[in-house]
Amino acid sequence: MNTAGHTDIHGLDLIPFRGVRYDSERVGSLAAVTSPPYDVVVRPDGLLELESSDPHNIVRLILPQATTPAARNRQAADTLHDWLSEGILAPDPIPGLYVYEQRDGDILQRGIISALRLSAPDEGVVLPHEDVMPHVVEDRAALMRATAANLEPLLLTYRGEDAPGATTSGSAGGPGAGAGTGTGTGTAAVIERAAQHKPLLSTTTEDGFSHRLWAVTDPAEIAEIQSDLARHQALIADGHHRWATYLRLRAEHTSPGPWDFGLVLLVDTCRYPLRVRAIHRYLHRLPVAEALSALGDSFRVRTLRCPLPEARAALADAASEGNAFLLAGDGSYHLVDRPSPDILARTVPLGRPEAWRTLDATVLHATLLDHIWRIPDNPEHIAYIHHTEATVEKAEREGGTAVLMHPVREEVVRDLARQGVTMPRKSTSFGPKPATGLVLRDLAF
Repeated sequence: MNTAGHTDIHGLDLIPFRGVRYDSERVGSLAAVTSPPYDVVVRPDGLLELESSDPHNIVRLILPQATTPAARNRQAADTLHDWLSEGILAPDPIPGLYVYEQRDGDILQRGIISALRLSAPDEGVVLPHEDVMPHVVEDRAALMRATAANLEPLLLTYRGEDAPGATTSGSAGGPGAGAGTGTGTGTAAVIERAAQHKPLLSTTTEDGFSHRLWAVTDPAEIAEIQSDLARHQALIADGHHRWATYLRLRAEHTSPGPWDFGLVLLVDTCRYPLRVRAIHRYLHRLPVAEALSALGDSFRVRTLRCPLPEARAALADAASEGNAFLLAGDGSYHLVDRPSPDILARTVPLGRPEAWRTLDATVLHATLLDHIWRIPDNPEHIAYIHHTEATVEKAEREGGTAVLMHPVREEVVRDLARQGVTMPRKSTSFGPKPATGLVLRDLAF
């Protein structure tokens, strides 16, 4: 596969769009109408809290509540239409690209929100690194068809050139950290010039992150960004199902047209390294005692009677030496590590790079879920949960098994993606993720 910057492949193709945004004078507060991405809102109490925070919270569009899928999608479409008609949401008057900033203590992240031309996987422009679940793609596609809108951006990363002043730690400490000097050309320079002006919006969400947004509408600056990013490829950090949804819907519509593009946030991880976290599994129908009994002598098992932070530290130590998992749900934590070479040889598929064969997610799915526990990978049996404490609480409340994972490094993810190798679904969680509700793309504008 060719790498970014080579002249024999085209790179990222961005176009400006008229962002649809909340009228801050028509809602209680911008923070009260935002939401985490749809797949992070997993608990009913979290959904209810968002719905009750403001009658116009974006969760009513991304996770509408009704008795049937068709009714949910109609409700979302009707709600979007009503909010636009009432002026709750309104399109910006001039098409532009958007500079988006997230900050929390030492964490600073800036990137470009744009409409990105969709590309097939074999073009090597946008690199997926995880498999997707067909039923989720169908669910998201039905919602997107009904609303004819991109309600939340994907998170894509690219590797820009290192520059003087560029951070390597994600720290916001010091003047211009992660920013360079604000001079020069290219995307980084446009971002830093924009950040010196008054933002279109500024808000702080409940998780402590402050968010700021600027519009880039000057044709010369838009062209500067387009020219720069046309030399790059991007890795999907968050939003594989939305990307697959974009591709499905593009295939259903005649080109050229608005369905040829999808809403994305592009972040240069040379300047703003992302945090990589694990996505945990909850096994609805498997009690912890049965999960442990089935392991036999295939893995080493140690019971840890300690608080969660200490158990996670033990998991990190074990994961540095090989495959390791933390099982929970019975009031204790059980560290499962050191799989026998024999069971790995019998269960992990051949014909893939060694980096893929030794992933925790690969061993979890091929060895534990498929072979030892024999659990189908569908929503009736497995839930994917980003929040560690929520996963443990759910297991202890419902009697199933929480499987806590240790995160994989970004360089491993990117290297596999460049080889065209996808990881098991829901293997990673990159962040910070963009807040949903700050800027939407309605395909009618």
